[in-house]
Amino acid sequence: MNLFIDNKSGKPIYEQIYSQIKAQIISGELCEDEALPSIRNLAKDLRISVITTKRAYEELEREGFLYTVAGKGCFVAPKNVELLREENLKRIEEHLEAIRQLAATCNLTKRDLAEMLDCIWEE
Repeated sequence: MNLFIDNKSGKPIYEQIYSQIKAQIISGELCEDEALPSIRNLAKDLRISVITTKRAYEELEREGFLYTVAGKGCFVAPKNVELLREENLKRIEEHLEAIRQLAATCNLTKRDLAEMLDCIWEE
């Protein structure tokens, strides 16, 4: 599992860990039932507080991306197809909003965008 902490980022460290692990689970880079590093080991490797790592893992578990086995550690949860669909829909909406804003700067209409999407879709 590869994680990168950007100290210059405005995002809290726990959020950076959470986002990167979540992205690796969604992409399939981390597989179902795969063991994650222990909270202590990850904190040590990243040179951060155990509390920070614990918070990221707790968020992932709360959202159904991880599960914990007492005495054994944290593991990637089986993929919840509906949860993944919702995550992807959220990402699509974010991209569409960025497209809408960019289109507005070019004076493109909704119809213009629909035509562009139709052309791309047909390729």
